[in-house]
Amino acid sequence: MSDRTFSWELFNKAPLVGIIRNISPDDVQKILPIYKEAGLTTIEITMNTPGAAEMIRLALETEGEGLNIGAGTVCTKDDLEMALEAGAQFIVTPIINKKVIKSCVKKKVPIFPGAFTPTEIYNAWTLGATMVKIYPATSLGPEYIKDLKAPMNQLKLLPTGGVSLENMSAFLKSGANGLGVGGQLFDKKLIQEQDWEGLKAHFRRFHSKLAL
Repeated sequence: MSDRTFSWELFNKAPLVGIIRNISPDDVQKILPIYKEAGLTTIEITMNTPGAAEMIRLALETEGEGLNIGAGTVCTKDDLEMALEAGAQFIVTPIINKKVIKSCVKKKVPIFPGAFTPTEIYNAWTLGATMVKIYPATSLGPEYIKDLKAPMNQLKLLPTGGVSLENMSAFLKSGANGLGVGGQLFDKKLIQEQDWEGLKAHFRRFHSKLAL
C-alpha cells in the first residue's frame, strides 16, 4: 500500500477522475505532468491496461506529488491486492463486489464502486462506498443524478461513461460530487500525434468547466 494517502483537498480542487485505459507506459509518463499543470488532480489507471500495476507504481514514484493516483476496473480481490501492492491511493470498480468494498473500508482506502439502479447505488453506499460511480451515466443523463439525490441526498455520486465537455456542467449542477472521464479527456488523436501542448489545452478546457 502507498505511504501517501488519498487527498480530499486535491480532489475537491478539481473533482474529476481521469481514466487512463490502454495508453502506453511511455505516454502515461508524458501525460501525468501535463495533467497536473492543467490543474487536474486525480487519475485512475485501469487494471485491464497492460502493465497497469507497474504504471501505478511508477506514476507514484515520479509524479505522486500533487496527484491522487488510483486503480480502476478492479473487479476481484486479486485485482485489489495487486492494485494496493502497487500503491493505488483509491479504488474504482465497474460493479459491486462486496468483498472488494469491505476490504477497502477496512483498510481505509477510498472506494468508488460502479452501480446503476437506485437499489444497487444504495447497497453500495450502505456497504461503505466513499462515492458511488454511476455507470454508464449517459444512458440516463444529468436528470438521473438529480432524481437520485432528491430522496437520497446523503449519497455521493460520481457519474462516469459518456461525460464530456458538453454535458459536464449539467451533471455537476444536477448534484454530482465529481465526474469520471476517460476517452473524452485522453484524446487519442492528440496522444498519437504527441501533441502535448494541444493535450494540455484540452485538459484545461475540462478544468475550467469544473467551476460552476
